[in-house]
Amino acid sequence: MHLLVGLGNPGKVYFHTRHNVGMWVIERAAARWSIRLAPRGTAQLGSGRLGSELVELAGLLDWMNLSGPPLKGLLRKFNLTPDNLIVIHDDLDLEPGRLRIKLAGGHGGHNGIRSVIEALGTPRFVRVRVGIGRPAPGQNSADYVLERFTADERQILDPCVERAVNALECLIHRGHVAAMNQFNVRECEQTEE
Repeated sequence: MHLLVGLGNPGKVYFHTRHNVGMWVIERAAARWSIRLAPRGTAQLGSGRLGSELVELAGLLDWMNLSGPPLKGLLRKFNLTPDNLIVIHDDLDLEPGRLRIKLAGGHGGHNGIRSVIEALGTPRFVRVRVGIGRPAPGQNSADYVLERFTADERQILDPCVERAVNALECLIHRGHVAAMNQFNVRECEQTEE
């Protein structure tokens, strides 16, 4: 079984912001895989199958910077370890539309990932990082991640969210090495093959 968790902030005010792209991926996966998400405790949860694999989808309903404790609670609830965990989140260090799959490593300044690492006591879990780009010079990063995407950014990001769901399918069926080899390339590099 795999637990797939999208990080973000709760409420409609934040749903369309850059920080909530992990939640968008979870919602798109739920729609594609015909899994119904419903609020239960600290998350929007949905159970289902992807082929022969059992999956639990979760969009956390707590603040991004406090993601660790509710995520740890979900692992406990489903009797899973971080080896069964895939976390989807935004990443300032990737240009909009880029995906990067990573196993373990530091938090890279991402407070949600920092909270998860602290709560779990290990950085050893898979992350699907979705690029949102950097703020303009002089703009505060905290303000930037809480802004809505521009119309131009949405045109780049919508196909990226679809690719992120494809990456989740690859992670579940073929593992993190195969997924990194397939998805840790620029979109234009992938289409030239």
